[in-house]
Amino acid sequence: MTPVPGLVSVTFRHLGVAEIVPLVAGAGLRAIEWGGDVHVPTPVAARDAAARCAAAGVEIAAYGSYYRCAGDGFADVLATAVALGAARIRVWAGRHGSAAEPDRAAVVADLARVAAMAAGEGVEICVEYHANTLTDTLESTVDLLAAVPAVRPYWQPPIGDRPAGALAAVRALRPVTAHVFTWDDAGRRLPLAAGETLWRPVLAALPATRYALLEFVRDDDPAAFAEDAATLLAWLRETGARGT
Repeated sequence: MTPVPGLVSVTFRHLGVAEIVPLVAGAGLRAIEWGGDVHVPTPVAARDAAARCAAAGVEIAAYGSYYRCAGDGFADVLATAVALGAARIRVWAGRHGSAAEPDRAAVVADLARVAAMAAGEGVEICVEYHANTLTDTLESTVDLLAAVPAVRPYWQPPIGDRPAGALAAVRALRPVTAHVFTWDDAGRRLPLAAGETLWRPVLAALPATRYALLEFVRDDDPAAFAEDAATLLAWLRETGARGT
């Protein structure tokens, strides 16, 4: 099986839920990670998004929260994710990078706490693979996951990452979701197709039944999204045809 293609909703912060669902379905994608800061901030909004997705035949990949361990307010995050029908919640592993975090133990303890809370509702916790958190390097991420085995990783290419490094990280982490985009070394957004040498082997290495979600399209433009969606779908078709 190949990864399920979809969208990270905060790619289009300027669009509403009612606009994003048909945009995704029309592009031939099958899933959405709904962002908690703008699109589904409350259980009421979450139930509306869930109903629109169900009507359009679009899966809910996850609830993309901006909860940072160790913080507060996770009970509200969990309640909204449950209303959305999300099987996963994405969180951030603290507020500092692994070399600068003053209290790694507190972040780890809170991550374990929220993972246990979520498990009580049948929801899995996932960590963003991101700078300025404890998942800013592969080594730190591996250590974090060993400390809290119930948590699963996301993955996205850090700025300046090269194909060999990306493939090594994906093979080591076996992420449940990849956020898919192409940037240059200065962080400027490029057409997804410009990252072909990185993404083709990464997509082939992603475990089956996981998600590949587009993010960071050029100029936040639906036309650029449609182009990137066509590229992603073509790569996934080729991956499936090879049986990987």
